[in-house]
Amino acid sequence: MKTTKIITALLASGLLLSGFVFFSQKNESQSNSTPAAAQESGEGIHWHTFQEAVELGKKEKKKVFIDVYTSWCGWCKVMDKNTFTNPVIASYINEKFYAVKLDAEMKDTVRFNNNTFVNPSPNVPRSTHQLAQSLLGNKLSYPTTVYLDEDFNLITQVPGYLQPAQLEPIVKYFGENVYKTIQWEEYSKTFKSEIASPPPAVTPPLH
Repeated sequence: MKTTKIITALLASGLLLSGFVFFSQKNESQSNSTPAAAQESGEGIHWHTFQEAVELGKKEKKKVFIDVYTSWCGWCKVMDKNTFTNPVIASYINEKFYAVKLDAEMKDTVRFNNNTFVNPSPNVPRSTHQLAQSLLGNKLSYPTTVYLDEDFNLITQVPGYLQPAQLEPIVKYFGENVYKTIQWEEYSKTFKSEIASPPPAVTPPLH
């Protein structure tokens, strides 16, 4: 069953865009190809570049979790610090997804199916990459988390800052394939959190 209403109780619902086949990324600028977060080691989410996720997916299929961010986005930094470091969140995402950091204003060139995606004005502040525009359906808000299935088809986007207890049911809804058979409203009523004392659901600021 295709999802038509997602995360309504937590925040503005994402747009389901089924059947959108994604792409592999070819980096032409090595200095911009790897987000700083993807280079960090240690505990927390194991971040990859998109190209790394593509290559890993050829060996073992997993869904893909993409954090679309910008360098100037304050709530992106808060989510990095407070949400992605949560052990429950990090452990689950590492197990079920390939996690990707995607700078919406990157300068890299991306090619897919004979199409080329670029940042049209890479030297202009806050110029948005065409890849980010495609991922977000031209609805640019940061942070936005994007979910792809094991074949790199787009499942949905979820805009806005999320606390750990808000993100947990969302990643498990997609990670366990519950979205294929159960509506979000039904799932969220019976979800049992592993995070102690989850806060009430709120509509977070988008920027």
